[in-house]
Amino acid sequence: MFRIITLALLCLFAVAAQAATEVEGVRLWRAPDHTRLVFDLSGPSEHKLFTLSGPHRVVVDVADTGLAAQFDDLDLENTPIERVRHGRHDKSDLRVVLDLKQRVKPRSFALKRHGDLPDRLVIDLHDRVQSEEKTLQEVSDERDIVIAIDAGHGGEDPGASGPGGLREKDVVLAISKNLKKAIDTRPGFSAKLVRNGDYYVPLRARVKKGREMRADLFVSVHADAFKYKSARGAGVYAVSSRGATSETARFLAQRENESDLIGGAGSLNLGDKDDTLAGVLLDLSMTATMNASLDIGASVLSRLGSVTRLHKKQVEQANFAVLRSPDVPSILVETGFITNPQEARRLRDPSFQRRLAQKVGDGIVAHFSSRPPAGTWLAANPGEAERRHTIARGDTLSGIAARYNVSVSALKQVNGIDTSTIRVGQTLTIPSG
Repeated sequence: MFRIITLALLCLFAVAAQAATEVEGVRLWRAPDHTRLVFDLSGPSEHKLFTLSGPHRVVVDVADTGLAAQFDDLDLENTPIERVRHGRHDKSDLRVVLDLKQRVKPRSFALKRHGDLPDRLVIDLHDRVQSEEKTLQEVSDERDIVIAIDAGHGGEDPGASGPGGLREKDVVLAISKNLKKAIDTRPGFSAKLVRNGDYYVPLRARVKKGREMRADLFVSVHADAFKYKSARGAGVYAVSSRGATSETARFLAQRENESDLIGGAGSLNLGDKDDTLAGVLLDLSMTATMNASLDIGASVLSRLGSVTRLHKKQVEQANFAVLRSPDVPSILVETGFITNPQEARRLRDPSFQRRLAQKVGDGIVAHFSSRPPAGTWLAANPGEAERRHTIARGDTLSGIAARYNVSVSALKQVNGIDTSTIRVGQTLTIPSG
C-alpha cells in the first residue's frame, strides 16, 4: 500500500513538473499612448490581472509558473511603472506587482508560439491620449495632402531577419523617418508616422490610425524575406480585389460601432443608408480606392527602379490586412529582400535608406501633383510641388539657381546642403520664387 501511494505521489510530482512554465525573458517598450510589457514563456499559461489603489498597482498572477528572467534591467524611465516586484502566490503561481506612478488602464492577453517566437504574455498600460497635431494648411481652407507612413512590425515583432542580426523593424523605421522628411519638404504635403519608435501597433489599429489622420494615402514600408537568398528586388503592392470585396461585409457589420465611418468624420457617411445601398456605395468607394492605389503604386514603382532593382515591373496585388481601408488609397512598399546578402548591406546603409525614401516620396508627390484632391493647397497652387531638378553633368548650384530665378542660399536651405558640392543624378527641390 505504501509503495502504491509513493508511486502515485511521484506521478503527481512528475505531472506538476511537466506542467510548470517559466518566464524566460522580459521586455518593455514605450509607445506614444501606452507602455507594453512582454513576458516570454517556455509554454502556455493562464493568468489573471487586477488593479489596486492607494497607491496605484497592477497585479498579475501567472498560473503554475516560475521566474527565470530578471526585472532589474528594465528601463522604467518615461513609463508609468515605478518598480516591479515579484513573489509566489498560492505556492505554485508567479505574482508580479507593478508599482505605478499614476493611474493606468491595463490590458493583458496571451500570444501563442509562432515561428521563432515563444508563447508570450502581453501587458499594455495605457496612460496617455494621443492627439494629432494639425499643420497651418490643415486648419485653413487649403489643407495639406496628408501621407500616413506605416513602418512595419516593431516592438516584440522584429519582422524578417537578415545577415549580421539585421532586423526588418529597424530598417523600415529608418526608411519611414527619411520618407517623412522627404515629403515634409514639399509644399502642400504633410507626412505622419503611424509608429515613430520601437513598439508594436496591431494591424487593424494601423489602418484605423491612417483614417484618423485623414490621410490621403497610407504607405506601409517593409523589407521582404524568402527562403532562397538569391531572391532580390523592391516591389509595390496594392490590395487585391478579393481583399477589397471581403471587407465590405465587415465594415457594414461594424458600422453601428464605427463612429467615424457613420458619423461623417471620414469621407464615407453610410449612417442614413439601408444595408443594400450602403453595400453598393461602399463597394464603389473601395473599387475607386483600389484603382487610386494602383495608380499611386505605379508612380512610386517607376521612381524606385532608378535607385534599386525591381522584383516585378508592375504593381502587384495581395490581401494585406494593412491595405484594407475602404476610403484611403493604400500601398505597401517592399524595399528589398533583407534575406539577400547584397540587398541587406544596402538596406543597412543610411545613405541608401535616404535615397530610397526620396524616390518613394518623388513618386507620391508626382501622382498628387497631377491630380491634387479638391480643397488642398496643391489644388489651389498647381505645379508648385513639382519644382524639381535632377542634376546633370556640368550643372552648378549657381547655374541651377539662376535657371529657376531663386537664390543659391534658398536652394541650399531647402535641400539641406552645407557645401557647394553636388553630384550627378541628385534631385534638388526648387524653392518657391
